[in-house]
Amino acid sequence: SYLIINVPGLIFQGIFDYYGNTAEWGDEADGGQQEDDSGEGEDDAEVQQECLHKFSTRDYIMEPSIFNTLKRYFQAGGSPENVIQLLSENYTAVAQTWLIQTGVEPVQVQETVENHLKSLLIKHFDPRKADSIFTEEGETPAWLEQMIAHTTWRDLFLQTDCLMLNFTVKLISDITSVSTACQQLEVFSRVLRTSLATILDGGEENLEKNLPEFAKMVCHGEHTYLFAQAMMSVLAQEEQGGSAVRRIAQEVQRFAQEKGHDASQITLTLGTAASYPRACQALGAMLSKGALNPADITVLFKMFTSMDPPPVELIRVPAFLDLFMQSLFKPGARINQDHKHKYIHILAYTASVVETWKKNKRVSINKDKLKSTSKAVETVHNLCCNENKGASELVAELSTLYQCIRFPVVAMGVLKWVDWTVSESRYFQLQTDHTPVHLALLDEISTCHQLLHPQVLKLLVKLFETEHSQLDVMEQLELKKTLLDRMVHLLSRDYVLPVVSYIRKCLEKLDTDISLIRYFVTEVLDVIAPPYTSDFVQLFLPILENDSIAGTIKTEGEHDPVTEFIAHCKSNFIMVN
Repeated sequence: SYLIINVPGLIFQGIFDYYGNTAEWGDEADGGQQEDDSGEGEDDAEVQQECLHKFSTRDYIMEPSIFNTLKRYFQAGGSPENVIQLLSENYTAVAQTWLIQTGVEPVQVQETVENHLKSLLIKHFDPRKADSIFTEEGETPAWLEQMIAHTTWRDLFLQTDCLMLNFTVKLISDITSVSTACQQLEVFSRVLRTSLATILDGGEENLEKNLPEFAKMVCHGEHTYLFAQAMMSVLAQEEQGGSAVRRIAQEVQRFAQEKGHDASQITLTLGTAASYPRACQALGAMLSKGALNPADITVLFKMFTSMDPPPVELIRVPAFLDLFMQSLFKPGARINQDHKHKYIHILAYTASVVETWKKNKRVSINKDKLKSTSKAVETVHNLCCNENKGASELVAELSTLYQCIRFPVVAMGVLKWVDWTVSESRYFQLQTDHTPVHLALLDEISTCHQLLHPQVLKLLVKLFETEHSQLDVMEQLELKKTLLDRMVHLLSRDYVLPVVSYIRKCLEKLDTDISLIRYFVTEVLDVIAPPYTSDFVQLFLPILENDSIAGTIKTEGEHDPVTEFIAHCKSNFIMVN
């Protein structure tokens, strides 16, 4: 059976769905024999019987006259199913078997047959008739999924341009694995384009929802990663939407890094580092090792303090900046004091210098904020990494910390420092204040930096869901109320829907003490006032109407904020279940 080259019946079905039951056909295949078409007066039944007799002969699918016979059969009202069955059953591959017996490789014979059939299909292909399969029949033909399961016929669809192609590409991306899709450049590029457009159109929330699957597809292999990053690198140069594409590319870089892939060389090659080999070597070494070192930092320091420094974009690599966070803000981090100023200068330079470019030529470098940024980074670094400073000493430095937090790069460093500090198992056990100073700093970060809101909430959620077994039950409840206060503050700084969405999920999962939900509701009602957006009402109102919440929140006097909020929503909004 191996010697007989199988041509599945599904291919025949595809041919007939393309061309069958039509009065017009393309020109006969090259080398075909013209049959007599003068039998217009023949009885349709006789024509069908004559054609069926030919179809039942051995290997008739290989005869040059096959297309003219099919034409006569269909014009006489013949059924495609009979043809498919007869041609399949009587296909014995005599010619192919003979070729194999003469020494030709079976794979080569199969490719010859398939390629010839592909060329015939493409020659006779009519996009309008193919599109009618979807526009008129209204359903997906059963043979389509079978065809795209085979590489040869999947490639055939990618050589056409019509509605069928668009549908088939989507079908391929839907039903095949990432591995299969990534082996087809045409499929991968189209899926990549569609996925990227979807992410770009949806904002931050859509990015969080779709990025994991997108990054997984891009990071399937080195070839897919390189192709996708090269495309995004080009798109990132566009004035409109370029910065958003760059953000997505950087998020994918982070995903690859978290999965243990070293894509630093690709990142540097696609950037501007290739024009600066010494900088590229220094950056590549630190990114590959996942740690900064004085030797490579000195190389960069000399370059970025010269009269003609490299483009600042060269060192604006998220993975590189993360290394600075660990070196300058992580508790207990050790840094060579002789080189500390170099670390601080490069980080401040990355965060504060503004360049103006015209026609790929730098026309100005604005370093007005470099000195003040460097001073702020150094000040907070000395506070964060001083192990001798306890909570009381930090309270005395709050004013200084608040001033420095106004610098975005410092705020990011403080956020990382707070995360590392409060994640220590004994941190809350040793606290005596109702609101520890580190959590108070989160409020200031939320106030000053809108772009850090997602990361602040992520930290608060992590702490809220952590089981603090070293605390007794009442201490745990008080701690979680303190964390909810931080979430309410975040909500008051215009990060409303993500905060309320999280509390809504807590209520629905039934894994949170209901008293904490009531506490959150009470605090939110105390800081909000009409008008409300529809999205907010759709999220918050069901929380209030929950049986465990409604009627259980005690208020003093006649003022009942729960009842008032519900009444306002009922009279001003149409609720959608």
